[in-house]
Parts: sequence; structure tokens; C-alpha cells
Amino acid sequence: MNVGDLVVRKSYGGDVAFRVEDMRSNLAVIKGTEFRLLADSPLDDLVRVPYAPLSERSQKANIRANESLSRLKRLREEQTQRNQVNLGGDWPTVEQPSYFEVPGKVLHLDGDLNYLKKSLSLYQQLRVPVEGHYVNESGMADALYRLLPRVRPDIVVITGHDGVLKQRPNNDLYSLNSYKNSQNFVTAIQVARQYERHYDTLTVIAGACQSHFEALLQAGANFASSPGRILIHALDPVYVAAKASFTSIRETIDMTDVLHNTISGTQGVGGIETRGSYRIGLPRLNDLTQLKVSPSVM
Repeated sequence: MNVGDLVVRKSYGGDVAFRVEDMRSNLAVIKGTEFRLLADSPLDDLVRVPYAPLSERSQKANIRANESLSRLKRLREEQTQRNQVNLGGDWPTVEQPSYFEVPGKVLHLDGDLNYLKKSLSLYQQLRVPVEGHYVNESGMADALYRLLPRVRPDIVVITGHDGVLKQRPNNDLYSLNSYKNSQNFVTAIQVARQYERHYDTLTVIAGACQSHFEALLQAGANFASSPGRILIHALDPVYVAAKASFTSIRETIDMTDVLHNTISGTQGVGGIETRGSYRIGLPRLNDLTQLKVSPSVM
């Protein structure tokens, strides 16, 4: 067994694929390839596999991911049509509206480089302005101190890997000491709220698999994982951020739509009522370069 190997756990029936991140004596630190889960496993419980097995859980997650992406694209088309009608424009096609768009800008911190790249690809497909940074979960608070004043985002995503510890104090799910990275997420959220305390000025989306949902909300997150302490899909935070980015500042984000159409559902993500960050402007600009930010990894 080597760092970087793709593995499954025998004790869980090989239902989730992991990559070996570190080796410690007879234990391996493993990270999910599709789910934002961090775990420790005895080496004798791991089986090396040549590729990620397409388990029933993975198949369902992939179907939900495709459905969520299709839904977001459809909602964007409907939004464009509504804008045209509301503005009473006189133009022939939806590709040539007479207004310009200023969607909410996302700052995405991710503890997994592969997930960050997948997330940035999805943001790009949805035309969400974003700046992405690969940061270890323990360094996210310090990174936000530096980045928030420079980037000045409308939406912050704080995610990576997490998990409930098998050997947790008194079997307590309400202690931050029972989680691998929830305390790091809480500290990062607190930094974001020190920078901007108003929930509708800065939307904070935080957490990963099995994260301490209540603690993240109490720290100041608008949306967080995981109410049911379940595995969340790698792209769930992106779905919520995209909805926040393209919901009008005159409206609150449709909670039912967001939570029921994330890949993991209401047991995976929860949150509080929050205004959107999307604006339109008139007249149409010929040069939108000053209003767009290309996805980038840093």
C-alpha cells in the first residue's frame, strides 16, 4: 500500500472509493474521491483497486449531480427570459439581451485540489465569477484574513474533508472534538464574520462530509453541512454557491429548491434564509471584462 493508491474499505462493503493520503504505522489516512470524507483506516481493512468502483451509492450521486447541473442551466435560461420580459427589451434572441449581468462573486477555499479543479470547471460552465484556492483545512482561517480584503467576494465557500471520529469522547456528536475538521471550519467562518457580519452582504457556505452542522451555523454560516451527519457530494457546495450567485438581490434564495436539489439533499445541507447576490444593469456593455472574473486556482 502506497500514498496515492485508490482503495476501498472491506468493512463497509467497498461502497465508497478513497485515495490514500498518508500512512501512519498500521493506519492509513484516506480521502473520498467523490464524497468529502476524511477517515482513518487500518491497512488490513483496505483493498487496492485499479479504478473507482461504480457502486450503487456512486451511481445515484452521479445521476443527482447531472440532474442538479441540468436544473441550474435551465433556471439560468428561465432567468434570462424573465429579465427580457421585465425590462421590455426589443431584441431578437436570448443570446443578445440589452442588459448586462453582475452575478455574485465567489471565493472558494478547498482542502482538496482535485475537488477544487472540478468545482472551478462547474463554476465556469455556469458562468459564475470565482477565485479558487487550495488550502489545507487548518490554514483556512489565516488564508481568509489575507484574501477577503483583496477579493471582496459576495459568497465564500469553505470546504474540504471532514468526518466523525470513530473513537469520539463519550460518543458525543455535539462536541467539536468528535470531528476531524469541523473546528477548522468554525474558526474560518468566524474570520469571515469578523470581516463582514451582515448575512446578506457576505454569504458563507461551509462544511464537508458529516460536519458539525449546528456549530457551523452558530459560527455564522448561511448554509452548512451536514444536518444528518451523512456524506455530501464533492459538488454540493458549488450548487449552493451558484444558486446564491444567480438569485436576485431583491429575492431570498429559494431554500426548498436549494436543499432538495443538492446532490445529498436536506440531510446533507441546511441553512437559513438569505438574500441573493445577482444584479442586472443597463444599458448593455460592449466590454464586460471589468465585470468578469475567470476561474483560477491559487
